[in-house]
Amino acid sequence: MPDWRFEAIGTHWEIETAEPLSPETRDAVSVRIEAFDSQWSRFRDDSLVARLARAGGTVPAPSDAADMLDAYAALSEATDGAVNPLVGESLARLGYDAALTLDPGDPVRAPADWRSVLRWDAQTLGLVRPATIDVGALGKGRLVDLVLAELADVPGDLVVDASGDLAVRGGPVRVGLEHPYDPSRVVGVIEVEDAALCASATNRRAWGDGLHHVLDARTGLPVRAIAATWAIAPSAMRADAVATALFFDGGPELAAAWGVQWARMTTAGTVEWAPGFDGELFVPARS
Repeated sequence: MPDWRFEAIGTHWEIETAEPLSPETRDAVSVRIEAFDSQWSRFRDDSLVARLARAGGTVPAPSDAADMLDAYAALSEATDGAVNPLVGESLARLGYDAALTLDPGDPVRAPADWRSVLRWDAQTLGLVRPATIDVGALGKGRLVDLVLAELADVPGDLVVDASGDLAVRGGPVRVGLEHPYDPSRVVGVIEVEDAALCASATNRRAWGDGLHHVLDARTGLPVRAIAATWAIAPSAMRADAVATALFFDGGPELAAAWGVQWARMTTAGTVEWAPGFDGELFVPARS
């Protein structure tokens, strides 16, 4: 299949299609990605998120706001507050800031009352006081869904792969589950057909002494018990959301409620998986 490889939102993308994409289609995909980034990126000064972080207030809601923040509310409830869309300042304090200084300071908890600070509906998005929204728990998955939708008229099977968040139209596509401690190995394989597979691991976006991007919002500190997660769902946003939730108690229950297949690897090296998980695992496991 012809590949289109490019960099966007700070990560590598690859789109595989039966025939090369037209310049017009590539332009449409690029415009879609830029629009999302200009709204939700906390790494650029001109984004909507950055403006809200500086001054708070209310703005017209991006078209993604309700879907993503409603999913965040479900994530927060399922994980007893461990997942929180106002975790941006917590990440910045540990060095994962807009300038990517990677210079850690003292940790800070995300606002436990985030539902009273961040408000949204179909028309508006607002903060009652300045805070940093971070949609990293599911935002890349949402963008993969948007790119896939942009390719709706492209004939044949296709794959949209955004470095860990992958959506397949058609298939099946056989995907290896990368070992979090040795990228040259896999802990298992699974076939993905007309679905999305999202993975998250503590070896990605890691720096300093044991610091990485998956934080417990209740403490402002990186998680320690789980090393990697994988989730399969009809949409990449839900797969991405569950892949985040699986780092915490309550994640498997949310996955069951949403009908999402999953597996996760603990820092002790064992693998847990959902009943009915269709993949093949190659490491010590417990269900």
